[in-house]
Amino acid sequence: MENRVSFPKRPAGSKSSAREGEAFAVAALEYLACEPDRLSRFLGISGLGPQNLRAAATQPRFLLSVLDYVIADEPLLIGLAAAREVSPVRIVKARAAMEE
Repeated sequence: MENRVSFPKRPAGSKSSAREGEAFAVAALEYLACEPDRLSRFLGISGLGPQNLRAAATQPRFLLSVLDYVIADEPLLIGLAAAREVSPVRIVKARAAMEE
């Protein structure tokens, strides 16, 4: 049984929120963790290890960096969006809302 963050359908034109961005960041971590190669690459680039990933995930700046990492890799962004059944644009807008 997969433990997934769900994203309700939003009416067209509604704004993304920082909370939605944080939820996408957590979903992105789950998505990365589902495939060892993806997670290993992320950990290598971030300088983190499995032992400190959980602590880092509680930091808002880290969540921003997770989404930055995903957004910078178009196939990864598209894969995450497909897995969560949302538009990649929605993820990008939610990331932007985290800094507003």
